[in-house]
Amino acid sequence: MRKKKHPSIKKNDKVVVLTGKEKGKIGTVLKLDSDAGRAIVEKVNMVKRHTRAGGKSAQGGIIEKEAPIHVSNLMLVCSKCAEPSRIGKRTLEDGSKVRVCKKCGELLES
Repeated sequence: MRKKKHPSIKKNDKVVVLTGKEKGKIGTVLKLDSDAGRAIVEKVNMVKRHTRAGGKSAQGGIIEKEAPIHVSNLMLVCSKCAEPSRIGKRTLEDGSKVRVCKKCGELLES
């Protein structure tokens, strides 16, 4: 199976959820799995896990944590215009490629 890359979304980016039960929520990308095309977003898609005591966690019980969400359901939020927007690529004079906001044209730091 071919690996799909999603270069527009990276770790620590601010994203908004487009579809599903968490539609409209905004969070920061904590972890990105480019092989599966999924991302873990802070305080989005929370699930409850019933864990047994021992091993890594000394205490058992019900733990709430974030579940992965597909990156096609996420859109990057521009830091300047503060709106969800598509991402473009631009090559600078020094030859480095950077991401730019399609709405305002601002460079996105990564």
